[in-house]
Amino acid sequence: MEDEERLQLGGNPDWMSLLPAELLDVPLWNLAIPGSHDSMSFCLDVSSPVLKSEPRLLRVIDMLFPCWTRPCIYRWATTQQSVLSDQCDLGIRFFDLRIARKPAGGGKLFFAHGIYTLITVKEALGELATWLDTHPKEIIIIACSHFESLTDEDHCQLADYIISLFGKRLCSSEDIPTLRSCWCRGQQVVVSYDDQQMVLQHPELWTGIPYWYADSSDPKKVIAYLEEQKHRGRPDGFYVSGLNLTEDAAYILLHPLQDMRTLTLRALSLLLRWASEQQPGGGAGGLNVLCCDFVDVSHFCSLVIRLNYKKVLAAPRAVCTVPRATAESIGCCHSNQAGHPT
Repeated sequence: MEDEERLQLGGNPDWMSLLPAELLDVPLWNLAIPGSHDSMSFCLDVSSPVLKSEPRLLRVIDMLFPCWTRPCIYRWATTQQSVLSDQCDLGIRFFDLRIARKPAGGGKLFFAHGIYTLITVKEALGELATWLDTHPKEIIIIACSHFESLTDEDHCQLADYIISLFGKRLCSSEDIPTLRSCWCRGQQVVVSYDDQQMVLQHPELWTGIPYWYADSSDPKKVIAYLEEQKHRGRPDGFYVSGLNLTEDAAYILLHPLQDMRTLTLRALSLLLRWASEQQPGGGAGGLNVLCCDFVDVSHFCSLVIRLNYKKVLAAPRAVCTVPRATAESIGCCHSNQAGHPT
C-alpha cells in the first residue's frame, strides 16, 4: 500500500489530502490527528522572568537567583525543538499555543511555558498562514489558551488579528467540518479560544478544546489516566489526549541539570506502544487529537496518522445483493465495496 509506505518515511506534509476517500466525510473530531504539546516551547527566552502563575516559591527563588532558576526552568519547560513549519511538515495538525503578555514586552503578545518565548504571537501565526498557502488541502487546529496577564483589550485585538489573518480559511464553529466540506469551502483553520466571552462574540472561534492531561512524570500513570478517561466516554467534538509528562516545581529545582527531553525519551516507547493500540472514531474510547512532546525525535506523527487506516479497515462493507447475472447486465460491481464510516 503506497500510503503505508509513505508514512514510514517520517515526513507527512500532505497527509490529509492523501487519506482514503472513505474518510473524506468523517467529522474531523473522529479522525486521529497528531498534535504538539506546548508547541512554542522551542523558543523560550532564558533571560525572561518566571511567569506570575508559577508557584510563589519558584518566583521568590527566581528573584534571588535568576542565573540559576531560569536555565533550570528552560531545560524542563522546553518540550519541542522544531519551528512550527517543520512541525507541520512532520504531520502535526494541532498546536497548543499558550499565550501571554510579557512584563516588558510592550504591546506585543508572546507565548509562555514557565518562562516567556522569544517569538511573538503574530510571528508564529504568520508562519502557519504561510505554510498553509502551499498546502491547500491541509487543515490545522490552533488552540489558544492560558492567556497569562492578557487584558480585555488584548483579547479583542488578538481575536481581530486571527480573523483578519486567516479570513475565509477559518472554519465556523457552527459547522461540522470534514475534509471534503473544508476543501469545498477553502477552509483550513479551526481556532479554539479558551475565553468564552470572545467565543460568544465571534462565531469564527471555537470554544476551548478539552485536554486530557495526567499531570504525572510516570508513563504508566499517564496511560492509566487516559484509559480511565476513555471508559468514562469521550467528549463531543474535538478533544485531546496528552502523552506528555510533567514534573512539579520541587523536583525541577532539585534536579537542575536534568531536562524534559531525557525524561520524555525514557518513556516514549511505552507511550507510543499504547498509542499504536488506539483507534479513532466517535464510539466509546475513540481517539481524536493525540499530543506529545518532542514530536521530531520519533515516528509519533506517522504512528498517529496510520491509526486512520484502522478506521477504514474496520468500516462495514456494503454487500451487493443483486443476482450476479442481473448485476453484470446493469454494470453493478458484485464485489464488496467499502462503506463510509461515520
